[in-house]
Amino acid sequence: MAVSLACLRPGQSGIVAGFDRVDELTQRLMHLGVIDGTPVEVVRCAPAGDPIEIRVMGYALSLRRSEAEAILIDEVR
Repeated sequence: MAVSLACLRPGQSGIVAGFDRVDELTQRLMHLGVIDGTPVEVVRCAPAGDPIEIRVMGYALSLRRSEAEAILIDEVR
């Protein structure tokens, strides 16, 4: 069962299972390495919850919560 990346807390990780929609945002995320089967970890969240810092393919990427909601995650750890 896939969940949104926005549901994960700092320290949790999982595998990208896809996107809940296809648009310019998801195309940009795929160019940045957020593709199916890629491990991703939530590093930290801002005090207000936005943005979220994730680690993907060895680098840090900050996303708005609305952007993170589009990313589906499997195998949450």
